[in-house]
Amino acid sequence: MIGKISGTLEYKGADHALIDVRGIGYLVYCSDRTLAGLPGAGEAVALYTDLLVREDLLQLFGFSSLFEKEWHRLLMSVQGIGAKASLAILSTLGAEGVGRAIALGDVTAIKAAKGIGPKTAQRVVIELKDKAPEVMALGGSLKDAMAGAKEVDGAAAPGSDDVIEDTVRTPVNPGGAAAASGAAAAASMSSQADALSALGNLGYGPADAATAVAQASSDDPSADTAALIRSALKLLAPKG
Repeated sequence: MIGKISGTLEYKGADHALIDVRGIGYLVYCSDRTLAGLPGAGEAVALYTDLLVREDLLQLFGFSSLFEKEWHRLLMSVQGIGAKASLAILSTLGAEGVGRAIALGDVTAIKAAKGIGPKTAQRVVIELKDKAPEVMALGGSLKDAMAGAKEVDGAAAPGSDDVIEDTVRTPVNPGGAAAASGAAAAASMSSQADALSALGNLGYGPADAATAVAQASSDDPSADTAALIRSALKLLAPKG
């Protein structure tokens, strides 16, 4: 299994990128958001990857974070969701947005992805709702894992959650907007994971805690851990 590749970006297509790794070109299919975060042609790049193997097909899919890769894996487990549909959902919502939509049971948000009908969107929510708390709780550890990989490899632009990095050990900046977006998503992902852990320690069930944290994050995307916990507790408080 190919779990990650690092090399030089040859070009970006509408739904894929060609990455040269020591003379071998790898065609990697990515979500729109991941493609937008890649650097320019000729620059160093790295992506976490997932290899799809079929009798008549080998396709490599690339992700800017382990969090995005994990949601792709789970989306692919839903009946009727193939790799193309999974990337469409991730392109529309982003990994963090997918987790929030599923935790809140927001079928409309999933249905907004290209090619996803109402029945399929409903199936995604129903089949993955119980798994959303576990993946959201992984946010902090996945962020730490990505940070550790960057320290070892000599990495990416400071403050960026992207795995984009320089294989020749010089800094790479994949673009201000994309880097800022990645950093914000990483901070939110970590805060949500910490808030979930805190609510769990207070005795709240995973599903209820995940729904409350997702709603709190949706209401205030820039909220830190403490703010998320306060808002989630208000949402979880008995009504009336």
